[in-house]
Amino acid sequence: MRRFAAALSRDMNEADDLCQMTMERALRSRDQWHEGTRLDSWMYRIMRNLWIDVGRANTRRMQTFADEEAGLSVGSGGAQEASVELSNVERAMQKLPDEQREAVVLVMVEGYSYKEAAEIVGCPVGTLNSRLVRGRDALLALLGEAA
Repeated sequence: MRRFAAALSRDMNEADDLCQMTMERALRSRDQWHEGTRLDSWMYRIMRNLWIDVGRANTRRMQTFADEEAGLSVGSGGAQEASVELSNVERAMQKLPDEQREAVVLVMVEGYSYKEAAEIVGCPVGTLNSRLVRGRDALLALLGEAA
């Protein structure tokens, strides 16, 4: 959940807040979860809806967000080359439109099937597939520029 929250918010502090809000809402609404369905998909859907609500509220209040570079100093264990590559991927992911970034994170990072990811974001499977293809192609192009 934290990876998806970080992909949505592009900021680890906001991601942690989003995870907490998601857990709170899920606990308050636990009677709405249907036994036999995937709990993780239900939680991701709650998180996505919360993120949309937060974005709308922030837009209405005309708040400014932290600058783009604020979340890039997240440490990484391992070789310096791996850290540089991870930073390149993070920056490339941040440049993707929200819909493409969601599709890439859910399918390529979290490992959801196209159908499950489409249910989480609330769109047809074909739409999710298009977003994923465009997102993957854009990532490859952006990472090619970083090399």
